[in-house]
Amino acid sequence: MKNKVIEVQNVHISISKQKLDDYICITDIAKAKSDSVRAADVVRNWLRNRGTLEYLSVWEQIYNPNFKVFESEHFKKQAGLLTFTPSVSEWVNETNAIGLYVKRGKYGGTYAHKDIAFEFASAISPVFKLYLIKEFQRLKEEADILNVALFGFTAKAWREANPELAKKNNVRDFATINELTVLSNLESHNAQMLREGKEKGERFKILQEIAEYQLNVLNAAEEIKMIESDGALSEV
Repeated sequence: MKNKVIEVQNVHISISKQKLDDYICITDIAKAKSDSVRAADVVRNWLRNRGTLEYLSVWEQIYNPNFKVFESEHFKKQAGLLTFTPSVSEWVNETNAIGLYVKRGKYGGTYAHKDIAFEFASAISPVFKLYLIKEFQRLKEEADILNVALFGFTAKAWREANPELAKKNNVRDFATINELTVLSNLESHNAQMLREGKEKGERFKILQEIAEYQLNVLNAAEEIKMIESDGALSEV
């Protein structure tokens, strides 16, 4: 799935949607404190801190039944030593952690579950954390506008109605190809309307109309293909 990018105090931050939840690039967040070249060092230094390791361990124990607690203690015992320079990959591989992961290539860097990313942002700057949360919430609000325009309900409403499915999936995992096509178009239209300064209510009405029209067109085209296909088979 394509990454989303938000801008927080002139810093562009990538957000990746994973099965568990949203993961935010903390390498990008680190650029608020240092330049791009040293951002990875900021992340590594944060991971050396005992308070960080204790937070990560507790988070993993709450959300990750496969977390290796004993191995995590090995990291905490070394915290503070000059020779202790752990990498995120080492932490993940040795403890089976799921709260952090490293991505290569485009949009590369260290990604953290949003809970952990906000904690990291606090270490960078409490003020930056507040702006980060504000922009992240705005992004989620825009996603809900699109969900309601297309599906008729928010992601939260879907999770509450489907608690078992919501443990490993989100509403968009069950969308049809036609719905996903329309959703992509709605994202483009909404981005343009945001640039134009249109209010939420006006944008929602327009998006709802676009969604209904495009979905009807695509579904009708699909039905015609099926009828033509059935007709061709009957002539064989």
